[in-house]
Amino acid sequence: MKSWNFRKAVVAREDMPEEHRLKQSLSWPHLVALGVGAIVGTGILTLIGVGAGKAGPAVILSFAIAGIICACAALAYAEVATMIPASGSAYTYSYVVFGEMIAWMIGVALILEYTLVVSAVAVGWSGYAAGFLDSIGMGLPKALIQGPELGGVINLPAIFIIWVVAGLLMAGTRESATLNAILVVIKMAALALFIAVALPVFNADHFHPFMPNGFPRSGPAGHEVGVMAAAAIIFFAFYGFDAIATAAEEAKNPGRDLAIGIVGSMAVCVLIYMVIGAVAVGAVAYTGFADSAEPLALILREIGQPWAARVLGASAVIALPTVILAFFYGQSRIFFTVARDGLLPATLARVSSRGTPVRITIFTAIVCSAFGGLIPLTAIAALANAGTLAAFVAVCAAMLVLRQREPNAERKFRTPLPWVVGLGGIFGCLYLFYSLPVRTQLYFVIAQVIGLILYAIYGNRAAARFRSSASTR
Repeated sequence: MKSWNFRKAVVAREDMPEEHRLKQSLSWPHLVALGVGAIVGTGILTLIGVGAGKAGPAVILSFAIAGIICACAALAYAEVATMIPASGSAYTYSYVVFGEMIAWMIGVALILEYTLVVSAVAVGWSGYAAGFLDSIGMGLPKALIQGPELGGVINLPAIFIIWVVAGLLMAGTRESATLNAILVVIKMAALALFIAVALPVFNADHFHPFMPNGFPRSGPAGHEVGVMAAAAIIFFAFYGFDAIATAAEEAKNPGRDLAIGIVGSMAVCVLIYMVIGAVAVGAVAYTGFADSAEPLALILREIGQPWAARVLGASAVIALPTVILAFFYGQSRIFFTVARDGLLPATLARVSSRGTPVRITIFTAIVCSAFGGLIPLTAIAALANAGTLAAFVAVCAAMLVLRQREPNAERKFRTPLPWVVGLGGIFGCLYLFYSLPVRTQLYFVIAQVIGLILYAIYGNRAAARFRSSASTR
């Protein structure tokens, strides 16, 4: 473990071996679409029901709190990403700023996050797909649309969509990003339809009592309620912007495009979530959609607009894969970067003739299929949040350390009020982690302990051997 604090230097693209170079094919519109595609999805289409069940009408406040904390992290990401325009997101930033062992731990957190997000969104997509098929008389057997914990056998639609998206990513980054942009437009149109149809029946009485379960997390383990308990879960709905940071090496002009993509997508999505949350609670009392796998479609049916519910359901089926695509993309790039650094077998870091990491993509699809096919949405989302919160703390801390260590370094994007934003992001994320279910916190700690053991047994030595062999080439 002698090299546990070894700090990585960012290698220029032209100095990398050809098989380790990712193709530069993305401009800022692709990145904004990637961010919006990742952020607006399962969180607002599915987890709004989970959040309402925990916080009642104050789920709107939960969205605001999660959004403010994510905004702090997004500003920190924008500054650090333009200073370190390399693939790997928080893992790479931690390697450059804090050293190898911290980077490994953040890498474990990110891999956990991205794997679980892909799985969770696939489960959310399955709920809308099953509901849509049922509405047109083509319903699937319950045993094939739910995992064992919910009384089924396997979630077959979730596995299906994971492999469809994997195929798109293997086809090429620019091609999948262009398709993503088209599907984002469809998804935004569906949300606009929901607002237009549900707003006329808005009833302010549905907001009383506003905070029936209080503000802090409370309740028995496994059944936590309160505004912060809801914020800790629906936080999942906001953090797609960090997938943009994984695209740093594939951006045509990373210094400009990354900041536009990260900050722009967050600003758009916070506004969307606040409006949708208010319209949803105003249309139907929160108890009416709290446990639904397709809450927005259910609300439209409850207010006597089944045609709009079918359109929304069809749009979700078509467009939710944008979230899977964005996070699947990020997951494969995290694996790719860790392997390229020698902490995983270097053969996994090879790209195909089309400039995409096919081996990593296939491996990721296998792992995500296991989670998506067998585990329910709420449990997956909570555990994904734990990994994300750790990564966000690391990026906010990295921004502050770089401000002290390299105050005169070029910053193509400078975070305003850096210490307020950075410390706000760190302590906000720690409070959200505290508000997560106790079982989720325990699972996250166990995953980190296993990760440290693997680092001591394999990762540290493998990285040292890789650096030694690279220096003799």
